[in-house]
Amino acid sequence: MAALGWLTPRRRSATARSVLAGEASAEAARKSTQEVLEREPAFPVPGDERAAAFFDLDNTVMQGAALFHFGRGLYKRKFFDTRELARFAWQQAWFRLAGVEDPEHMQEARDSALSIVQGHRVSELQSIGEEIYDEYMAERIWPGTRALAQAHLDAGQRVWLVTAAPVEIATVIARRLGLTGALGTVAESVDGVYTGKLVGEPLHGPAKAEAVRALALAEGLDLSRCAAYSDSHNDIPMLSLVGHPYAINPDSKLHKHARRMDWRLRDYRTGRKAAKVGIPAAAGVGAVAGGTAAAIALHRKRR
Repeated sequence: MAALGWLTPRRRSATARSVLAGEASAEAARKSTQEVLEREPAFPVPGDERAAAFFDLDNTVMQGAALFHFGRGLYKRKFFDTRELARFAWQQAWFRLAGVEDPEHMQEARDSALSIVQGHRVSELQSIGEEIYDEYMAERIWPGTRALAQAHLDAGQRVWLVTAAPVEIATVIARRLGLTGALGTVAESVDGVYTGKLVGEPLHGPAKAEAVRALALAEGLDLSRCAAYSDSHNDIPMLSLVGHPYAINPDSKLHKHARRMDWRLRDYRTGRKAAKVGIPAAAGVGAVAGGTAAAIALHRKRR
């Protein structure tokens, strides 16, 4: 009995210490969790009407360049000849191989597109853009990036595409994805007909940042509460504007910058190392080149 009497108080004492230890641990965990939440709050924040998200298009939301896919659709509708098609195919193949935007290639593509649409009605291109989206673009939307955009929409926030692609095409894509709208390159038109010139310059690099800044001011947004997503180092000015920058499928320069700035990274590509040595990309080049050759051969056969 003496032994039992000695054990019982100790058991009770141990239980009290366990309770104390548990309470202390829970309190520490609560404080730790609170510190984490204060350091990295839930995002996107539901109901924050002064927050919005801005998404680059090419290789961020969609694999490849929208302008090149648009060119393929215009060729199918006999807007230009096989020589122009071959140039579009080469530019798209280079884009897929390198995974980055080349200013010279992009400028060449824009010049080609402007000359092709000159004299056509804006309404005609808008209607064709709907068809081209279904034919070439819908299946190239990155599901991961689409989910990020949807998270902002579900939180009650507005979401815009911001791209150097023509605003008519960008608007079609934004509407099909259920986004708020799009900022894109504006081609000059008079009485609803394209003149073959741009209004200002392509929405690229610093111009994107200025467009986002202007839209935020007009919409009453707080850029420190907004997010921006891009794959290209050319969009560092836009990413630097917001409080929540994301590098999506980043090129090497953006990847290094994002690491240095402690920006969040997301990569929805597969086989990145293989792509760097040209394996999947080479297959893509072959597919594009093969498709071009087939189209040219079919064109000649019909002549």
